[in-house]
Amino acid sequence: MTATVEASYGGTPSGPPGSAVLAPVAAVTIDGEADLLRVRSALRTEAQAAGLGLTATTKLVTAGSELARNILRYADRGHGVVTVQQVTAGHRSGVRAQFTDYGPGIADLDEVMRDGFSSCGSLGIGLPGSRRLVDEFMIESAAGRGTTVIIAQWDR
Repeated sequence: MTATVEASYGGTPSGPPGSAVLAPVAAVTIDGEADLLRVRSALRTEAQAAGLGLTATTKLVTAGSELARNILRYADRGHGVVTVQQVTAGHRSGVRAQFTDYGPGIADLDEVMRDGFSSCGSLGIGLPGSRRLVDEFMIESAAGRGTTVIIAQWDR
């Protein structure tokens, strides 16, 4: 007997009321270590274009780098896709990034979002740390269907 577990953590990052998502400006396929540099570069480029300050940019790039590394580490054959978009809400600008893999999924999101939990012997601060770095964080996962994480960072 096989049980399907579907879960989500956090809300859908939608930005303030009246926000608009601009067309994706960067899509990076994750297949190996070199792609991590491409993800960081895309995040940094779009953050600067959106007018994010140095601290907000650094937080976005750090969180995104961890999420992209998780694709390599946990996804089926290390494959996934990252899309990066500029978003606007009134006079505010930001960046939204979506990290998608088609791996085994996460059976217990509450457990993986707890500081100190690790399935591979690491410090266990990756997902919860990423959540703390950005303004918005949402994760959805289903056993056998993979995981999607969406993060957003807004200008101040």
